[in-house]
Amino acid sequence: MLKRRNNARNSLRLRALLALTVIAASLAIALTTPVRLGLDLRGGTQIMLETRSTPTTDADRAATDRTVEVLRGRIDALGIAEPTLVRSGDDRILVELPGVQDPKKAADVLGRTAQLTVHAVLGPAETPDAVTTPPTETAEERVLPDESGQPLRLKAPDLIGQHVEGADARFDQQSGAGWHVTVDFGDSGSDRWTRLTAQAACHPAGDPQRRIAIVLDGAIISSPQVDPSVSCGAGIPGGTTQITGSFDDTEARELALLISGGALPVPVEIVEQRTIGATLGDAAIEAAAWAAVIGTALTALFIIAVYRLMGLLATAALACYGLLSYAALAALGATLTLPGLAGFVMAIGMAVDANVLVFERAREEHATRSRPSPRSALTAGFRAALSAIADSNITTLIAAALLFTFSSGPVRGFSVTLGIGVLASMISALLITRVFAEYAVGRPAVLRRPRITGVANTGWVRSRLQRRDPFLMRHPRRWLAASAAVLVLAASGIVIRGLDFGIEFTGGRLIEYSAGHPVDPDRARAALADAGFPRAVVQSSGDTALTVRAEHLTNAEEAGVTETIRSLGGETKKIRDELIGPSLGDELRRHALIALCLALGAQLLYLAVRFRWMFGTAAVGALAHDVVILVGVFAWLGKPIDGVFLAALLTVIGYSVNDSVVLFDRVRELLARDRTTPLSRVTNQAILQTLPRTVNTGMGAALILTALTVLADDALTDFALALLIGLAVGTYSSVFTAAPLTIELHPRRRRKE
Repeated sequence: MLKRRNNARNSLRLRALLALTVIAASLAIALTTPVRLGLDLRGGTQIMLETRSTPTTDADRAATDRTVEVLRGRIDALGIAEPTLVRSGDDRILVELPGVQDPKKAADVLGRTAQLTVHAVLGPAETPDAVTTPPTETAEERVLPDESGQPLRLKAPDLIGQHVEGADARFDQQSGAGWHVTVDFGDSGSDRWTRLTAQAACHPAGDPQRRIAIVLDGAIISSPQVDPSVSCGAGIPGGTTQITGSFDDTEARELALLISGGALPVPVEIVEQRTIGATLGDAAIEAAAWAAVIGTALTALFIIAVYRLMGLLATAALACYGLLSYAALAALGATLTLPGLAGFVMAIGMAVDANVLVFERAREEHATRSRPSPRSALTAGFRAALSAIADSNITTLIAAALLFTFSSGPVRGFSVTLGIGVLASMISALLITRVFAEYAVGRPAVLRRPRITGVANTGWVRSRLQRRDPFLMRHPRRWLAASAAVLVLAASGIVIRGLDFGIEFTGGRLIEYSAGHPVDPDRARAALADAGFPRAVVQSSGDTALTVRAEHLTNAEEAGVTETIRSLGGETKKIRDELIGPSLGDELRRHALIALCLALGAQLLYLAVRFRWMFGTAAVGALAHDVVILVGVFAWLGKPIDGVFLAALLTVIGYSVNDSVVLFDRVRELLARDRTTPLSRVTNQAILQTLPRTVNTGMGAALILTALTVLADDALTDFALALLIGLAVGTYSSVFTAAPLTIELHPRRRRKE
């Protein structure tokens, strides 16, 4: 006995030392390493570029890497603080520009290939031929219009961008000619420039062949004549020329930046563009923070009321969970986005679940054994709950991994936060809470008053179930019929109302405005139709907030839409601008379907390995039931099916399978003890034993999500609403869909009954 007590004390000391080390390391990281906020929280522009192959260059990984370097030089020259440029896959580049609220300017600078060529002019042409390929050193003769629109015949280029050493925007104060761009050629380009100007100087003044054409991205930007002072055959030494035109200071500097930054190895196309106003980001952070504070406070009060001292210690462990999650985000260099912030808040409810599992098992141990101490009951509770905690969290990690693999942008940030939250919740419950609890129950004051621990009584829900002992699984097919009826009702919404796919899945542009005074959506819709945008979808999202969605809008057309809304709403600000290319929309929609199918398949495989095939099939059947109902409810409500909804959907899958795993874990445990009792009785007993955990966990999560629904902004409101619906449906389906389906899938047991 003495040896056993010494071992217990040593184990407690070891766990306490490990917990203290984890908390201290997390605190050190949190105080020294700030978490990087996404653009949807701090404001700015995010652009996804996709490289395109040319007849001479493939848009492979190497070409994309070279393109990133050229773009980095351009962005550095713009003076943007803390920009981010990373390759995404083999042919995509993610660009984040904090504080940039004018996406048109950024897109113009990033999207231009800056292919600079210098040509000798052969003479005028009758009509400008269509140019289908960019100029290269081996290109044939071509025709392009000059600055005035007159078509010119050009020789193959004598100089290209590689011969440029630098370019600078300058203002000519002496002659008053205004801004111009000076181009300096390198050593190899200097000789070519001298030969080119020497040949052009052999033609008389006024002759088109005395001109030199400077072409940028397939358009003549300057075609000056060689100065009359230059004699035939002599040329202009030094390799320097000026590009003149009606430039203002901004245009001259941008042109110099493009030329000196070099040409892109391959053309790029904008497939996604998001601009978030700084005020919107601040409001989102404030709303999510209030939701976290209020939701966590309500959840803490509920847990303390139910589990007393253990609930108080679990609340302290939840604070440590928040510290662990924050430190992990900072240490990994992860970007915290708006959906990620919601995932952080939501994972608090998941952290509560592990504590509730332990405390309910401890209550069972205390009630079923002959007057055990709270300490032994807690030790047995931690040991018995370990399997269910591990299985339920692993299934959620599977969903997070699939979400990370098959998503992009903010949704991927959500998956990272969710995965970190799950791991932190396991450490919080199995290590920190255990250290707190084992230390507390060993105090003399607690030993004299065991009921204050919260595990020495059965609890209100368990007491009522024990008195009534209902046989819920007497008619499992009736529950399946009820589930089928709800399923048909939800699916009819998909058929009748259809799905309102967001621009992430369809492609297009969505702009959100904050008007000076309320604007009627019907009036705005009519005004946009008169302005040439008859297919624009206009919705109000508040008293003065208005969103406009269209399939395709260029930057010039966006300016027209903004001007129309401003004429109706007075002083109007653009607070959000999202552009998704059609190819990216198709890809995201396809990846979303793949992620959903793989999530269901992965859950089935894992549950089949951990349990029996019938348990896995029943759980996946319940998951499919939950998915259809959630999608159907959103169809009836007319809510958008977008990337944030996808995050909520896969999270609901994790929630639902958590409940099923806890139930099946108990069924498996009871079957190992008794192989003669009919499966319906065993399953019913498992439901009654796990129902207190289901109710208490559901209440904790519901308090968090309700706060998020009420206090968060529009995007997070839909997110929290989807999770609330999924929480209710998942709780129902784990008991009244998965359980009866398991009984029906076991014909041998049914025959024995």
